[in-house]
Amino acid sequence: MQNCQLQIPGPGLWMLVGSNGSGKSTLLRLITGLLTPTEGTITCQGRPALVFQNPDHQLLLPSCGSDLQLALPEGLNTGERAARVAAALAQVGLSGLQQRPIHTLSGGQKQRLAIAGALASDAALLLLDEPTALLDPESQNEILELIHQLCHRSASPLTALWITHRLEELQRCDGAARMEAGAIGAWQSGESLRRSLAPLPVGGAER
Repeated sequence: MQNCQLQIPGPGLWMLVGSNGSGKSTLLRLITGLLTPTEGTITCQGRPALVFQNPDHQLLLPSCGSDLQLALPEGLNTGERAARVAAALAQVGLSGLQQRPIHTLSGGQKQRLAIAGALASDAALLLLDEPTALLDPESQNEILELIHQLCHRSASPLTALWITHRLEELQRCDGAARMEAGAIGAWQSGESLRRSLAPLPVGGAER
C-alpha cells in the first residue's frame, strides 16, 4: 500500500468498496495492529476491533458467554464480567444466550456474537470485513441494521468502517469511498458512489 490516506469524520457507518487486491482487508489489519506499517503513521482514537467475514474464524470457545469472556478488559470482578457479557449480548439481540453452544447458532447469530465480542472489549471503532458476505439475505439486512443502530444510538454512538462488495448496502451508510491500488478516494454519499459503480444497462451505453 502506498499513498493511502484515510480520515474517518466521526461516529457513524462508513463504507469502503474496491476490487479484490485493492488493499481493503490489509488496511483493517493495519489499523488493528495485526500488521505493522513499514512507513507512515496510524492514529486511532479509541480501541479498534475487527469483525471477520467468517465468524467461525474468531469464535473460539464452546458457549456464547465463555467466548465473550475472552474479549473483556482486565481488572473486572466476577459480577462486573457477568454484567458486561449480558449487556453485550443484549445490544446485539442475543439476550439470555450465555450458556448457548456456539455450534447451535445460525450464521447470522454467530456474526452478532462476533460483534458482541467487539462491544464487550470496549471498542469504539468497529472494523467490519465484508460481514454479510456469507449470510442469507434476511441475515444480511439484520446485521446491516444492527450496525447502523449502534452507530446512531443517542448514547456513545460507535464508529464503524465497513468493507463491502454489495452496492445495495451503500444506501445505509453515512459516507462511502472507493479504494483502488492502495489509494482511497474522497468520502461521498453512498448513493452517489453506488451510481458511479453501477453497471451500464444491458444492450446500450449510458446516456
